[in-house]
This record gives sequence, C-alpha cells and structure tokens, in this order.
Amino acid sequence: MTDDRMSGLALIAGSAGVIITLSLHPSGRITPGQIDSVARTLVAVHSLALASLPVWFLGALGLSRRGPAPHRIATAALVLYGFGVAAMMNAVVFDGLVSPAVLREIVAASPSTSEAWHIVFNYNGSLDQAFGEVFVVASSVAIALWSISIIRTLGRGVALYGCILGPATVIIVFSGMLSHSPHAFSLLIIGQTLWFASVGVLLCRFPNT
Repeated sequence: MTDDRMSGLALIAGSAGVIITLSLHPSGRITPGQIDSVARTLVAVHSLALASLPVWFLGALGLSRRGPAPHRIATAALVLYGFGVAAMMNAVVFDGLVSPAVLREIVAASPSTSEAWHIVFNYNGSLDQAFGEVFVVASSVAIALWSISIIRTLGRGVALYGCILGPATVIIVFSGMLSHSPHAFSLLIIGQTLWFASVGVLLCRFPNT
C-alpha cells in the first residue's frame, strides 16, 4: 500500500471518529439522576475523539508530503494544523474528562457549596470553548493552505471548497457567532471533517506512483 493510500485512510478514519463523537455527544439539560450515564458517555465519546486526533494528524502529514518534495505551503499548513490539534486535545480533555468529574461534584456538593461548583463548571466550559476556537481557526487556515497546494494535483472541487471554507470559518469565529449559537461549532467541525474525508478519498483513488 502506498503512502498516499495510507494517509487517505488515516484522514477518513480520523474523520469518521470525529463524526461519531459529535453524533453521540450528550446535549441539552440533564437531571441529577442522569449524571452518571451522561458522565460515562462523555468519557467514552471523548476517548474516541482523543484517539482520532493523532490518526487525523498522520493523514495530514501524508497530505503535506505528497509529491516529490514537501511543498512549503503544505508544510506551513501542517505546522498550523499541529498547533490546532494540540489546542483541540485540551478542549477534548476539559469537555470529556474534566467535566464529568465536576458534574459529579456538583451533585454531591451541599447546597452551600454547589454554587461554587457551578462556577467551576462554567469556567471549565469557557476553557473548552476557547481551546476549540483556537483549533477551528488554526485548522481553517491550514485547510486553506492545503487547498492551494493541491489544486493542481487532487482536484479543483475539493480545493475550492477548502479555499472558501477556511476564510469563512475564521470570519465566523471572529464575528462572535460561536458564542450565540451552541450548534455553530459542531457545524464548523463537520464542514472541516467533510473536507478531510474528501481529500482522504482522493488520496486513495489517485495516489502518487
């Protein structure tokens, strides 16, 4: 199997893991009786997300190395994406590993201390969102750069999609729309996942020989 095909499969597998995480992620208000089940679900889906991140990065590494020599633009994209993945790892840890523990402490706390735990939980959520926004911006710029580097080798369609998706995502983040729409972040991640999966398919279909 060629490096391109292995990289393409890694991008597809990483994308599938992220989609599963988003589809199974608990949402909405929860009751005290649901804390344990929700906490277990959070740990499970975020463990899958953590496992998907290095697989995604391996695919991105192969994408950046496509061709006879690493492309400067593609190399810059990989550096930005690595920076973003590090931020996303923090977001996943806060949301999927720290939040369940805080939820359990809120339920177990006495009425006099439960408000303090609510503040801790909200602070944890703010950290999660901040790291997530760093990932979205860094990965969006990386996608735009990768799209420029592959426009003549993997296809204009996916390249044009990436060139539009990248800047549009950055504009959405800096406009503050993520703070007003709880589903906006998931939609942006889905948009990026579709790009990575599409590139993965193209790498598998048209590998360098």
